[in-house]
Amino acid sequence: MSSVSPGTARDPGPEATPAPPPLTRELTIGQLAERSGVAHSALRYYEDEGLITSRRTSGNQRRYSRDTLRRVAFIRVSQNVGIPLVTIRAALAELPENRTPTPEDWARVSAGWRADLDARIAVLEQLRNGLTECIGCGCLSLSSCQLANPNDVLSRNGPGPCRFTGC
Repeated sequence: MSSVSPGTARDPGPEATPAPPPLTRELTIGQLAERSGVAHSALRYYEDEGLITSRRTSGNQRRYSRDTLRRVAFIRVSQNVGIPLVTIRAALAELPENRTPTPEDWARVSAGWRADLDARIAVLEQLRNGLTECIGCGCLSLSSCQLANPNDVLSRNGPGPCRFTGC
């Protein structure tokens, strides 16, 4: 029988919770993936594309600085609004090495992307409105639809979705 009372230093007892690990300055790829919600493979891809960087340990394991979390968030938010990786890379390249984007950086970059996003929104609205008109007639055929494309007049403009791309 033990002479140690529950809850003492040698026996933490059933109600004690383990102390959180000390905050480190670097993250493993697993920690970065868990914290960012991005798959390991995507993180490796981002690194291959020069969007994030890591250092290698003597055992060739990746270690990421904690500020990489913010860079990954920047990348994901940018992708979610349709910004291509090449454009994201250019924006991140404007930042000093090993510095995360600040709110001011985000404001500057997003202002530069605004015109492109507005143009994309206009195309998507036109597409949405055009699809509603087309599907509304019930024929489901853009080539023979007498409402959206009478006598296939759009074929004169060339191949592809001319109503939406302006061929």
